[in-house]
Amino acid sequence: MTPAQQHAHDAARFTGLVESAAPGDWARPSPVPAWTALDVVKHLVGWPRGFLTGAGIELPALDVDADPAAAWKQHVADIQAILDDPAGRVLSNPHTGDKPVDEAIDQFYTADVWMHSWDLATALGRDIDLGRERCAVTLAGMRPIETLLRDSGQYGPAVPVPGDASPQEQLIAFIGRDPAWRPPDAGSAMPHS
Repeated sequence: MTPAQQHAHDAARFTGLVESAAPGDWARPSPVPAWTALDVVKHLVGWPRGFLTGAGIELPALDVDADPAAAWKQHVADIQAILDDPAGRVLSNPHTGDKPVDEAIDQFYTADVWMHSWDLATALGRDIDLGRERCAVTLAGMRPIETLLRDSGQYGPAVPVPGDASPQEQLIAFIGRDPAWRPPDAGSAMPHS
């Protein structure tokens, strides 16, 4: 898929999760320590808008607290418009170097939407399939730069999983989440520490 197609695909699935949330769901805990379901959306709306200033793109701030679904949909439309017409823009960032804006969004942001889909789905008590092959390929690409990733502070310590864990469980564990985590009100399942 092109960066524009991949974003459209991944953002649509995340949008489905956002639209399925009831107002009371936003305060639910997520698998990310100290984050609620709302915090997952705020993260995905907040950081890329600052990141894109490295390409000379200024997007107005959105009030996720006031209306998470409306803010998310506006954000998706803003990002999709950039991907549909990257106009040769280059994103410069001291951590990532210079990259065409559509490649930078694809590599850093769309991948984040895809992985955080698991966090939001799990916070809402839903199952989600991130795709066996994509999980395996992503994990294979992350393993060689594990130290760099951990040192960035963006990932917690890896969570141990059994040797026969699925590629999705292995990826989720690698990025610092417990694949067995469930929201406290999900029947008898309690979050693991």
